[in-house]
Amino acid sequence: MTSYFIFPDILLYMLDMVGVIACAIAGTLLAQHKGFDIWGCILVSMANAIGGGTFRDMALDRHPLFWMTDLSYVIVITLTSLVLQIFFHLYHKIDRALKLFDAIGLAAFSVIGFKVALAQGVSPVIAVMMAVWTAIIGGMIRDIICNEIPLVLQREIYITASVFGSCLYLLLTKIGVSTGISEFIMLITIFGTRMLALRFDWHLPSIRLVH
Repeated sequence: MTSYFIFPDILLYMLDMVGVIACAIAGTLLAQHKGFDIWGCILVSMANAIGGGTFRDMALDRHPLFWMTDLSYVIVITLTSLVLQIFFHLYHKIDRALKLFDAIGLAAFSVIGFKVALAQGVSPVIAVMMAVWTAIIGGMIRDIICNEIPLVLQREIYITASVFGSCLYLLLTKIGVSTGISEFIMLITIFGTRMLALRFDWHLPSIRLVH
């Protein structure tokens, strides 16, 4: 059985769209909470959903940018944002919803970024970095636009989850596990780690010199 049976290109594309929708929701939720208008919400959702992938492709010299050759990304983000703005009143617990969709986007974009980087022939270390970039940069841009301290800089188990999942993938493939199964385990591991961190309030420690 080849890895493509488990994770064919169509499933990876669907996974990418799941991440895009999740990040568009997270961006719109925060923008609405901040009182942005219709276009402001769409702008924030765009930055959140495709910002990380854009920086990844620029760093890897991968042109044209993915969302310029496939308008589905722009269309899906815009429609998601508009629908959510209409039904925004149904989201009473914005913080919980924001972190849930962030976790979905984190997992999906980490896998996509990691796979894209490996396909470009970069080293495993750079592939891990690209997984992190794809997963976090959009959220950082979103938070900066909304005048928030970026979530990933607040001692959250966020970057750590992406790095852990990526390293687990490398370990699994090294011992002979198919790439498809490794990608699935990576996805579940990153999402599970992030959700467990939220559930049990896990945080990274601060490093300070002892006087």
